[in-house]
Amino acid sequence: MGNNGSKQKAINAILKLVLLGDGAVGKTTLRRRFLGEGFKAGYSATIGADFAIKRINLENYRLTFQIWDLAGQQRFAAVRELYYRGSKGALLVFDVTNPSSFNNLPNWLEELWKKAGRVPLILCGNKIDLRDKVPKCIQPELGQEYARRLSEALGFEVPYIETSAKTGEKVNEAFFLLGLSIIRSVKQPKSILEED
Repeated sequence: MGNNGSKQKAINAILKLVLLGDGAVGKTTLRRRFLGEGFKAGYSATIGADFAIKRINLENYRLTFQIWDLAGQQRFAAVRELYYRGSKGALLVFDVTNPSSFNNLPNWLEELWKKAGRVPLILCGNKIDLRDKVPKCIQPELGQEYARRLSEALGFEVPYIETSAKTGEKVNEAFFLLGLSIIRSVKQPKSILEED
């Protein structure tokens, strides 16, 4: 019994993604983990932005993620704005052990919206492997509530996911979820996606 050509052609898409959040929340380590580069202990600030490419298959799409890991320090704000142009989605990251990184999320959202528009985004609480070791962490319910409020305000779903770049927990899921959110947000796919 043959295929009879019933299989749909995959649609190719190149999607520019930005990783946003305060310095030291784990954006670079999330990117490295997603690329299969593993975990590297220690902190080294991103200067301006780092760039990487990863190809994945998701539903009926062959996606090429152009991942822009933006520096989180305020001194790079002017440089950062250059990297937002053309972004199709964002992974907004905070450190669950650092409440100030959670409290700064509105500033990151404002910067994203000014530079890239209201693109699909995923709210990501990182470093959950440290939650039992550090007092006064951001609890999952707070992240979920913030994502719910964002979803209501924006008129589209903003999923919340918790990750550990150290252990790899839910890192791939965060990027796949962002890819799905972008695909579902596109009303006319050919505007950013082209058929094979």
